[in-house]
Amino acid sequence: MPHPTATDRVRAAYQRIRALDRPEIWISLREEQAALDDAAAIDARVAAGENLPLAGTVAGVKDNIDVAGLDTTAAAPSYRYRPESDATAVGRLRAAGAIVIGKTNLDQFATGLVGARSPYGAVRNAWRPDRISGGSSSGSAVAVALGIVDVALGTDTAGSGRVPAALNGIIGLKLTRGRIPTTGVVPACRTLDCVTVFARDLATARQTAELLAGPDGADPLARTDAEARQHLPSVGLPARPRVGVPAADQLEGLAPGWSDAFRDAANRLAATGVDVVDVDIEPLLQAAKMLYDGAFVAERYAAVGAHIDSHRELIGTDLDPSVAAIVLGGADRTAVELFQDREELDRLAALARDALAGCDALLTPTTTWHPTFDELAADPIGGNSRMGRYTNFANLLDMTSLAIPAGTVDGAPFGVMFTAAAFRDGAVQQLAERFLAPALEVLVVGAHLTDQPLNHQLVAAGGTLVGSATTSADYALFALDTTPPKPGLLRVERAGSAIVGEVWSLPAAGFGAFVAGLPAPMTIGSVLLADGRRVPGFLCEAVATIGAKNISGHGGWLAWLRS
Repeated sequence: MPHPTATDRVRAAYQRIRALDRPEIWISLREEQAALDDAAAIDARVAAGENLPLAGTVAGVKDNIDVAGLDTTAAAPSYRYRPESDATAVGRLRAAGAIVIGKTNLDQFATGLVGARSPYGAVRNAWRPDRISGGSSSGSAVAVALGIVDVALGTDTAGSGRVPAALNGIIGLKLTRGRIPTTGVVPACRTLDCVTVFARDLATARQTAELLAGPDGADPLARTDAEARQHLPSVGLPARPRVGVPAADQLEGLAPGWSDAFRDAANRLAATGVDVVDVDIEPLLQAAKMLYDGAFVAERYAAVGAHIDSHRELIGTDLDPSVAAIVLGGADRTAVELFQDREELDRLAALARDALAGCDALLTPTTTWHPTFDELAADPIGGNSRMGRYTNFANLLDMTSLAIPAGTVDGAPFGVMFTAAAFRDGAVQQLAERFLAPALEVLVVGAHLTDQPLNHQLVAAGGTLVGSATTSADYALFALDTTPPKPGLLRVERAGSAIVGEVWSLPAAGFGAFVAGLPAPMTIGSVLLADGRRVPGFLCEAVATIGAKNISGHGGWLAWLRS
């Protein structure tokens, strides 16, 4: 079947827009023919041999990020302007072959984590329309989740590139602050803002984010290439990573079923060969409260406060009352308060580093609950505050973060998040890859058993012991003449025995590396267990058993060694 062209993909996107009838996702859409013309140009360039890594990728852009030829509103009609050039991130997206089809809805001025603070309409959740989509990058997340676009750009100050990812079951990637320039982005808090990427799979999100990264010579807060090079070579993971999870009392207040879902996610991560340990994240949680409750909110007033102040008559119509209250409140903060809060943040940052010392990353739920619109309306400020418990601290403390799906609770998406120190982007992405990859089980019966001389190979491959297991009574076990001593398991037609061994779980990548390193005469094949399951397991070539002692009567390698 031929690979779909850019023209095919753009045409399908507009067909899906019409079929779904979710107008609140978009603030502005390009004319379909204009997007098709762009797609045809991309197809022609690819046909001519040009390398465009995102050729034909259909994209949406949050409407606080400039796209040349489309109005930027930041979800406030009175703020509307028409940019002459793309934001740096958008320009790089298009240069890689992506086709932008429109500007997506958001919590006004990127102030909120709910997706309901917009005069263009509250963005409904992709899967449960009576519930919020999460914000502020609400339209971008839902457009990706519903399969309209392949990727979408958002922004993240308090968690806006991660919370809506969790509530809609997709990937939300926030690189280290400053790695993607914010040139051409309407600021929420200029020193904290990040451009983020939404996608339905991790590989697409990673590829897109890396194509957008790098200084542009215009954003004074962009991280330099030299700074990135200094850190990025060391972002890999050790053979057995260590990941912290919040102490039990720091997981209180989660939506019903979410605590169990998070424990399952932590166990799933551990099954990939990661050491999961409890850590005290109280310094992080205290820092999270400072983003809105402290003097840092003054930067929101510095960004758009003058506009709201001069258009107070529009509060309740053009301007969202909750957003206006938050932003205008920033005007009352003093320079003394700001310096006091910066000193407190420095103190909390040091405590946070100590708390996470020895850990490659922190695993948390992405957010705490998923309210209906009615529940949010009953407490719009408090309800929003609950959303950012595990996200608000990341940009304040200069941390990288990645939100990923982790299953469902009562049929709705549940998400978790990896967060780590600045420039540990690759580490959190590798952990997410392990978490999302299907685990594979393997039966071992000899030198790879627990406490045996080759067990370290399983551990180094990310292996985790599932438990003891016994084969069906169709196998023979032979003592081979090898160094170190090991047995060979062989399926036989008659006079077989049940052989005791262990089942280990390995991440897919570790399993592949482990199998590739197996020396002859060992092989991996399908082994029938006594409970009727079939799992990959250690077998050996039949020729290797010629002249070897049949030790099947002992029932297993450890019993033979003891004899």
